Amino acid sequence: MRRRFRLGRNSMIVVFGSANLDLIWRAERLPKPGETVLGAAFAQAEGGKGLNQAIAAQRARGGASEPVRFFGAIGDDGFGTALRGMLDRAGVDSRGLATISEPTGAAGIMVDRRGENAIIVASGANHAARAAQVPDEALGPQTVVVLQMETRTDETAAVIFRASNLGARIVLNLAPALPLDEAVLRRVNALVVNEVEGAMLASSLGLAVDSPLDLCRALTHRLSARVVMSLGPEGAIAAAGPLAWRIGTLNITPVDTTGAGDAFVGALAVALDEGRVLPDALRFASVAGGLACLKPGAAPSMPTRAEIEARLSALAPAESL
Repeated sequence: MRRRFRLGRNSMIVVFGSANLDLIWRAERLPKPGETVLGAAFAQAEGGKGLNQAIAAQRARGGASEPVRFFGAIGDDGFGTALRGMLDRAGVDSRGLATISEPTGAAGIMVDRRGENAIIVASGANHAARAAQVPDEALGPQTVVVLQMETRTDETAAVIFRASNLGARIVLNLAPALPLDEAVLRRVNALVVNEVEGAMLASSLGLAVDSPLDLCRALTHRLSARVVMSLGPEGAIAAAGPLAWRIGTLNITPVDTTGAGDAFVGALAVALDEGRVLPDALRFASVAGGLACLKPGAAPSMPTRAEIEARLSALAPAESL
């Protein structure tokens, strides 16, 4: 039987996932296929869904006694050195980050004047991340494990099975929406998807639904997990058992939306670990995701706990559906 999330600000959060160096181009608009567009600026920033979510969780936890622990793989190169340095500066425990001979993962990110983006990722060393890197002592009942789909799916599945067997609580961000066996998905406590990922998962499970809300309800019924679907500027919806909620977003002018989803996931994991009920966790996560849009880059844009709490009152509580 899967464990419930419970109050535990001093418990452990473990992230298993990717680490990339982001190469970011800014332009008036995104190019069409076959088109060259002159860019307005170029920058490098630390990223990768795993690293982003680890830093997001660390900052959202504030003064928790146990640092977030990150497990993944980087190359023995300048990109890898930059990524480890970013984790260390953020206070994340990076001792579980393996250094190998393969090149560090990298992502090419194009951002238009509205903050919308298009991304291509070369996984590199991320494919060498192994479930065996995560020791059993990091997967017990005091742990929340956060995972994504930018590392090998078999290794991600292995972490989920072992964490579930050892009593940990599991948050899976099914991004990108790669195939994962239903038996694995049933071990997850909280599943986070966007509309496209949710639709792809529903199709793979043979679920016919007409709306995001129906999709969330169908998935939570099928998988017996909390299901959260991000809707971009429209906020997010969530379902747990027979209940469902909708949350809006902060009224902001985005600078860069690249890190919004990862800020949302990291903050959601923290809120659930602290024992917040799902509608309150949605509000905390939505504020974090919105604040991440106010700065360029992914990992550098993750907000602190103080920043999130200062803006909570600016967002109305989640609405019951």
